[in-house]
Amino acid sequence: MDQKILLEARGVRKVFPGTVALDGVDLELRSGEIHALMGENGAGKSTFLNIITGSLHPDNGTICVNGEDVVFSSPMDAKRKGIAIVHQELSLFPEISVMENILVGITPSRYGLMNRRQMTEICDRYLRRFEVQFTLQTLVRDLSVSQQQIVEIVKALVTGAEVYIFDEPTSALSVEDASRLFVVLRELKAMGKGIVYVSHKFDEIFQLSDRISVLRDGRMIGTAPTNQLSSDDVIRMMVGRSLERIYPAKGNPSDQVILRVNDLNAGSKCRNVSFDLRQGEILGVFGLVGSGRTEIMRALTGIDMRTSGGVELRGKEVRIHSVQDSIRHGLYYLTEDRKQQGLFLSMSIRDNVSVTHLAALSKGGLLDRTQAANLSANVIRDLRVKSRSDQQLVGSLSGGNQQKVMIGKWLSLHPQVVILDEPTRGIDVGAKSEIHQLLRNLASSGIGVIVISSELPEIVGLSDRVLVIHNGTVAGVLSGDQVCDETIMEYASGLHATVAG
Repeated sequence: MDQKILLEARGVRKVFPGTVALDGVDLELRSGEIHALMGENGAGKSTFLNIITGSLHPDNGTICVNGEDVVFSSPMDAKRKGIAIVHQELSLFPEISVMENILVGITPSRYGLMNRRQMTEICDRYLRRFEVQFTLQTLVRDLSVSQQQIVEIVKALVTGAEVYIFDEPTSALSVEDASRLFVVLRELKAMGKGIVYVSHKFDEIFQLSDRISVLRDGRMIGTAPTNQLSSDDVIRMMVGRSLERIYPAKGNPSDQVILRVNDLNAGSKCRNVSFDLRQGEILGVFGLVGSGRTEIMRALTGIDMRTSGGVELRGKEVRIHSVQDSIRHGLYYLTEDRKQQGLFLSMSIRDNVSVTHLAALSKGGLLDRTQAANLSANVIRDLRVKSRSDQQLVGSLSGGNQQKVMIGKWLSLHPQVVILDEPTRGIDVGAKSEIHQLLRNLASSGIGVIVISSELPEIVGLSDRVLVIHNGTVAGVLSGDQVCDETIMEYASGLHATVAG
């Protein structure tokens, strides 16, 4: 099949105050191609995607669609030219239904009225592909993050575009839903569509893509057929060096127990949960979507109400009935949804860090700005946050640097135990490596570290022991040679009998 050029960027340049975000970037997307775009957070990927979808205007350079030079005045303008995007950050309206979200801006009508029957047929056709358990009338606010991600994907598919851009589309999807998406992508490719696929997951990139392009520091480092590259080649292109170990060496846990949980109960997603966390270890928590892994940790830290269960910190029983109780005892839960629940995006780095120290920083109702500046400077230095200053708005940082700010503001309170839910979701391989090393350093320093992750390679590579959750209860606590993909999935799928923690 002859492959025509559907989309071409030539010499695209974009400068923000103090930062050259893109410096002469070229990219070519052909029909019937899945073209992977890779790079570290801050490499310029989001800026480039925003330019080719009409959210930003380039300072120099040309965008060409089907052989025609175009200047997009808005995202709707790009959509009219046949370009659809699935954003990494969800852009849905929580207070309206699934169907209304999917068809925003493209609602079929007759005589100015909505054709509800046609709307239902269009939505059903695509949602059935993902075997969803919710209805078209469900309000988006009532969906989980993974369900919202499916709605976001379907919202792009129904446009019938020629060019699809997928920005980290599987970051919140289960393995099963990701597999269903891959089937759809291959069908789009067979239809002659062009797909730009952005992901930090190397297995997906090498499984799906035909070519790989790599951005680094706003420049296009190179493009090559996927079958001519190895993962080491791509990493060198991304970070300018080899990463000898993506995961740090495992720890040497002692027998001393930092945290012990006994018979925790909180509804159907948290039933008779018992486990312990030892000094010097990273305890990984794995479960399939809907298993209850997050609900258990939310109940443990007082975010959700528990019905029974005991908690001990360093051998002493503590009562945790609220988030305030949990924070007072030094037990912190860091949410998987940093955008909505973990950070104030419209506030600066300094303000985000200060918010956890208001009592200590306030004197007579006024904030001690010198102390606040020192705290934020320490977070930026210790976690290597890439920013212009501590006055930069958190919402303008890359995803990896936002994650570092969220982790850093809680570490500045000197916790006893930190529970991190999907700490590297949507983060590039270099930033992942830094966060993994940070977590290992925390565990080695005596802080208890629990990591919830849906990425098996991360669970296997990072964890000293793994707590596997199935159907709201502990299916197994694995260590040593048991910490491998096959054994973890057997327990997560319920194929092994439940064992005690």
